Amino acid sequence: MHRIIAWFVGNPVAANLMMTIFIVGGFMSLLRLHQEEFPDIELDMVQIMVPYLGATPAEVENAVCIRIEEAIEGVQGIDRMMSVAGEGSCNVMVDLDQESDSTRALNEIKGKVDAISTFPRETEKPIVSMLTMKGGVIQVVLSGDTDELTLKLLAEEMRDDIADMDGISQVGVAFVRPYEISIEVSENTLRQYNLSMDKITTAIRRSSLDMPGGSIKTAGGEILLRSTGQVYRGAEYEDIVILTHADGTNLTLGEIANVRDEFQEGFLKAKFDGERAVLVQVFRVGEEDIIGAAEQVNQYVNEARRRVPDGIRLTIWLDQALELEERVGTLTRNAYTGLTLVLLVLTLFLRFKLAVWVAAGIPIAVLGAIWVFPYAGISISSLTVMAFILVLGIVVDDAIVVGERIHAHEQSGEGQRKGAVEGAYEVCVPVIFGVFTTIAAFLPILLVEGRMGAFFQVIGWVVIVCLAFSLLESQLVLPAHLAHRKISRYMFEDSAFVKAWIGFQGKIASALEYTAHEIYRPLLMRAMLWRYVTWSIGTAVLILAFGLIISGRVVFQFFPAVEGNRIFATLIMPEGVSVELTEHGIAQMEKAAEKLGEQLDREAGLTDGHVIQHMLSIIGSQAARGNGPSRPMPGGSHLAEIVLELAPIDERGGIGSVEISDRWRALAGSIPDAVELTFTANSFSAGEALRIQLMGRDVEELRQAAATLRGELGRYPGVLDLTDSFRAGKQEIRLDILPEAKPLGLTMNDLARQVRQAFYGDEAQRIQRGTDDVRVMVRYPEYERRSIGNLEDMRIRTNDGTEVPFASVAGVSLGNGYSSISREDQKRVVSVVGDVDRSIATPEEVIAAIATGICHSEGDEQGAVRLSFPCRGDVYQGVTYSLSGEQEERGKAMGSIASNAVIALMVIFALLAIPLRSYTQPLVIMSVIPFGAVGAIIGHFIMGWDLVFFSILGIIALSGVVVNASLVLVDYINRQRRKGVDLFDAVTMAGVVRFRPILLTSITTFVGLVPLMASAGQATFFIVPMAISLAFGVLFATAITLFLVPSLYMILEDWLNYWGVNTRDYRLELSHQDDAVTTTTDVQSTV
Repeated sequence: MHRIIAWFVGNPVAANLMMTIFIVGGFMSLLRLHQEEFPDIELDMVQIMVPYLGATPAEVENAVCIRIEEAIEGVQGIDRMMSVAGEGSCNVMVDLDQESDSTRALNEIKGKVDAISTFPRETEKPIVSMLTMKGGVIQVVLSGDTDELTLKLLAEEMRDDIADMDGISQVGVAFVRPYEISIEVSENTLRQYNLSMDKITTAIRRSSLDMPGGSIKTAGGEILLRSTGQVYRGAEYEDIVILTHADGTNLTLGEIANVRDEFQEGFLKAKFDGERAVLVQVFRVGEEDIIGAAEQVNQYVNEARRRVPDGIRLTIWLDQALELEERVGTLTRNAYTGLTLVLLVLTLFLRFKLAVWVAAGIPIAVLGAIWVFPYAGISISSLTVMAFILVLGIVVDDAIVVGERIHAHEQSGEGQRKGAVEGAYEVCVPVIFGVFTTIAAFLPILLVEGRMGAFFQVIGWVVIVCLAFSLLESQLVLPAHLAHRKISRYMFEDSAFVKAWIGFQGKIASALEYTAHEIYRPLLMRAMLWRYVTWSIGTAVLILAFGLIISGRVVFQFFPAVEGNRIFATLIMPEGVSVELTEHGIAQMEKAAEKLGEQLDREAGLTDGHVIQHMLSIIGSQAARGNGPSRPMPGGSHLAEIVLELAPIDERGGIGSVEISDRWRALAGSIPDAVELTFTANSFSAGEALRIQLMGRDVEELRQAAATLRGELGRYPGVLDLTDSFRAGKQEIRLDILPEAKPLGLTMNDLARQVRQAFYGDEAQRIQRGTDDVRVMVRYPEYERRSIGNLEDMRIRTNDGTEVPFASVAGVSLGNGYSSISREDQKRVVSVVGDVDRSIATPEEVIAAIATGICHSEGDEQGAVRLSFPCRGDVYQGVTYSLSGEQEERGKAMGSIASNAVIALMVIFALLAIPLRSYTQPLVIMSVIPFGAVGAIIGHFIMGWDLVFFSILGIIALSGVVVNASLVLVDYINRQRRKGVDLFDAVTMAGVVRFRPILLTSITTFVGLVPLMASAGQATFFIVPMAISLAFGVLFATAITLFLVPSLYMILEDWLNYWGVNTRDYRLELSHQDDAVTTTTDVQSTV
């Protein structure tokens, strides 16, 4: 290493070229990197969706979901299977192992699903795909006092225009029903003309089609043949001939049926600020740039406002680019502020040019990291900027140690070049291994399991790459620059400002030197003389700090509540309810929101704007939360949702969105017959705060257990919006064929098929009309599908065309089905879901309390078993309880952190043991790690923050940072002992000599994070706890390094001497090292 440093110092051109490559490469990569709010996450999930239109959830479960589960259960790499059987479709989610080959698993699953031949004939082709996250870019609302068709046509025109823009590939239209051509034939008409649904459907299929006819190979060339008889509009279907009489007259479809070319039957309606509305949604795919796409859409909307019909309003509802720019802008300002503070601290303690070259390592390391971003698949996002802020004060630590040591060698009379080489070489081992320990500490962040781990991996990668480039800069570039800098006859050398600054800096340096020799040295000597007392005091502080957590003064929760600028109120009514009841419930919530808005405007003192800027009301669906355009659906009468868009928090008088949500809930009151009413104001979450899954085979036992669990949870303060997934579905009429039907040749298939044709419809064709997939359905008119009497009036047709009354061949029974059926790993699952007011209690406290009541192990008289793993209860022994939602993510993340932290500590131990050549001294150095955690806990207490998941990540990363100063200190002690210095004097000298670099590295790390800690908000919510852990942990660990580490070093020597195992000869190590350096010097002289 000595030779490499000397070569770069002697060849400054190489050092400058290396620095230039880092800088130019970084700027070039910066120009072609796309921006996104959060990086894409590989979910490693396969989605299987099979439509079975018109079927009940029970039919879907038995006919589709169970068959899929049985077909794919043997596929290698599957972690778990989750399926939901809903009305008209089965949706199976397959969660893959992290180590599995997702492409191979997808192909194998697709092959097995496609091989299933026992699906009912009415099911559509299965859709098997890898689930991917598709972030939203912008949403445009078209609203006005007009009909659904007009809004849909305008929205589709806008969708096509936006999709043609560069950099935009996926656009969807929401809250509009899909088109459908409904051919309605009454029972009387069928009997009058001796027709059946089968005959009408067959006639349509034979008359409306395009078919290739081959080709004619003439002498002049080949001519293609094709028949073009496909019709696409309702009016064209009316001309289709159904019957041809003997006299040559025809019976057309229009004569016997009412052909309606409209929308699918259903209940789907959206209102924006009281007017009917549809949404045009733009999504980002791959590496498409959010900001560029949003700018194009905004420009298009401004132009489109001038040409849309009067009464139609275009409003930007959700612009992710604004949020991204605000978040990145806030973080960038924090980064610049932190960089300025770091530079200011460096210039106070170091010579100006020395400080500038030391601080230059920050942009060089950052740009070097950006240079490799495109090759590592990393984009510019909020997380990368946050990672840069976190690493701001850390990357300069190694440069500070090197620069300070070079400066000390220069002050001792050595020349600039020799001082640069010897100073950098003296600390190269502790600096290199110190950076390695920091990298090792960030490894657990890369290995965290679950969605949270995938989300935060980019922070670990950015920090590690930055540290790698900072190491290259501090070891190769910095010594060359310091060796060739001008220390005299430079510009403005004789100016008054420079002289005054040098004088001021000299005073600070003298004060620091005085502090080190006259204040710190006596205190250090006393601490070492009373080293066992020092150790006892440190242990007491450690116990007291962890007592803050045990006593509840510092609360731990996995994920904090992050307030946003939108509030979602979701209303779910009983399945099959009249849409008028749902509309009444929504109207009640809208009036409460309007009343609340007036109150908030008065409290905020607003005269021009409003606290509630917009209100989106939806009946039949729910607001999109991202992940690409939803599948077009006609809507359900039991679903409804209202979304309130709030003014930014600084414009609404600082009133939080959670407070507004609670006040809205109180004003809205209870909704009659509502199954579920929830209010959500959080912009980011790891899942539902409370979600406990109950798994079993006995449906009735699951229902009772879920009801009991809901009752138990409801008794705890702070728990609200409780609900469960076990709900009664629509009323059902179950059909069965009578024995009297068998002599007529009728089967159950004949009965079921004819009833389905009449009431659901027989799909005659499915045509592509532009971008719309349009079904052509043949069925009874709507007025013949409204009562049970219509079913009784139906005629069933035998194979020879005979008509028999429905009641004579079919039996009926009444009952209730399920709204949906959830399954996991081939068992039925019921989920109990709730929210927690985190100002009253945390989800962890509620879960710990509820575990005692529901989860007991056999023969355990003491009580509860943790709910982190599946467990059974004493009352409902066939039910297994497990955690899901936020608590499941907590279990995955914290479990992987615990195991990975142990590995990281072992790696850190190895990286310390190698340069120190000792098994015991690394333990002395690593003793500062728990005290770093103490500083982090105290920091959270001072700043008023709860300990959260991100705080733990910060403490783990801190473990690699805090050992660096101790490594430099212990390395210097060993150097002095190798020179024959007495133990006590060597430890004392090391403390005094390393006082300035240790203090300086700690202060720069702290001040680099101060702007981030001071700007807590939506833009920085999940990085502030991490910053608090790092900043206060480093600050507290500094005191430990300066006093406790020397004392522990002395205690270690005491114990080694007591046991007679201290046989290490430091002077012999020095002679070997001197021989190595002499050999290196001889080689250089020879060259």
